[in-house]
Amino acid sequence: MSKFNRSVKKPARNALTVTHEGGKAYVRDAKSDLVLLAVVNMVGEDTFYEKAADRDDRYANLVRTVAVEDGEWTARFVAWLRGEAQMRSASLVAAAHAVHARLRAGLHGGNRQLVDAACGRPDEPGEFLAYWTGTFGRALPKPVKRGVGDAVRRLYGEKALLKYDTDSKGFRFADVLELTHAAPDPEKPWQGELFRHALDRRHGRDETVPETLPTVRARAELMAMPEVERQLVPAQPDAAEVLARAGMTWEALAGWLQGPMDAAAWEAVLPSMGLMAQIRNLRNFDEAGISDEAAQRVLDRLRDPQVIARSRQFPYRFLSAHRAAPSQRWGHALDAALTAATANVPALPGRTLVLVDTSASMTGRVSGRSQVTHVDVGALFGAVLAARGCDVDLVGFANGHFRHALTHGGSVLRDIDAFCARIGEVGHGTETVRALRETYDGHERVVLISDMQAFRYDGRESRGVSVSEAVPPEVPMFGVNTTGYAPSALDGTRPGRHEIGGFSDKLFTMVSLLSAGRGASWPWERAA
Repeated sequence: MSKFNRSVKKPARNALTVTHEGGKAYVRDAKSDLVLLAVVNMVGEDTFYEKAADRDDRYANLVRTVAVEDGEWTARFVAWLRGEAQMRSASLVAAAHAVHARLRAGLHGGNRQLVDAACGRPDEPGEFLAYWTGTFGRALPKPVKRGVGDAVRRLYGEKALLKYDTDSKGFRFADVLELTHAAPDPEKPWQGELFRHALDRRHGRDETVPETLPTVRARAELMAMPEVERQLVPAQPDAAEVLARAGMTWEALAGWLQGPMDAAAWEAVLPSMGLMAQIRNLRNFDEAGISDEAAQRVLDRLRDPQVIARSRQFPYRFLSAHRAAPSQRWGHALDAALTAATANVPALPGRTLVLVDTSASMTGRVSGRSQVTHVDVGALFGAVLAARGCDVDLVGFANGHFRHALTHGGSVLRDIDAFCARIGEVGHGTETVRALRETYDGHERVVLISDMQAFRYDGRESRGVSVSEAVPPEVPMFGVNTTGYAPSALDGTRPGRHEIGGFSDKLFTMVSLLSAGRGASWPWERAA
């Protein structure tokens, strides 16, 4: 029996079911279910209620169903997922299953573009092929070859070769080139030499670096240096320029030195590091004892709104860095960076009730490599709105609830930490309807941040009272679903009830647009 090629039974509109905790729930249509799951799905990771394999199968089946039914919609979805939503693994998996399902159904148009759209970083053509061959076998249909080839021409360059073409990869650059027969971009005359060099070094042929590849040549010169001399390089006055000229990342430098990354090494490679690499290494900077002058360069970048905007990092990345950093040296700058990452958050008129689920299932991390929990996402939402001057009542709930006073114009990071310190006060259940009924007090809107697995709340109907019915029907309610489980306590088909997923500043934008009366639309339409 095929593991992936199964149809998804279409639920009736507004179909009733129950949550994992027995509360009244609803089944979404396939497109809504797919979008919501995609923006919160860390492929291959267990969640509180759902094992990784079951979750990934559900995702694949949804993609296959929707791709066959509506190829144009699927193409826009995959492009948005990799671009605006910045979901790398989810977009690669979506493109692979979409193309495979469409080819099986005899649908041939647009498949090449689907593959290309899913690849946003130079290692992703190889990642795509690894997933495809591991899932569907070694045979590569022409649309797959051509789509990967398009991505290769767009993404492969000297620095990409040096960073990603390593023995740790199952598919090296040369393997990708040979499998897809990708030709160089005619507008990049150096790319032909790059492709030939990638093939030569993969197969142990002449590894002389062509003069048209100056960055690769500079790296080769460094690699030829005797190990005993390498530790002296970071202390030289021109060390930063030497390393930058050779496209040396901090990971490559650590391996090349064959010794510890001391303060001199970090300071030499610091100017070449991207913002994400820098904030992931704040602890290492402190432990190595980098100078205040070097640290200031990082602090200046964190405080620069334009740098933060270009980095396209999710706001919670800065919260994660704050949790991991051992010293207070970085605190104010990380606060500024988080605020800058939500600079486009619109002001919401009137009073907003932000209700954050603090039950046991929400205290898990959003991914295995993150320091951020699902509760953090909710606290961040409320604290950022307050920092933007909105009138917010932030409430945490489980079996009971607590109100948390926010500091208008204060530190967002401190507000989040203070909120999360209180989550043990109210038990570990999910009494969502009860919390809504006890805390709603004439607010203009309600934002519920939860995995939408509410407990049963008894009422006249046999299934009890739903979350959607807990506040007056004319009051807009936004369910920010942090996990994307299939049954949801919020009925998104009702007027004024909207379910949203993801962790980026787009959450705020979507709440604002829907509050202003714009009809529900797909995220890539809202982005305009």
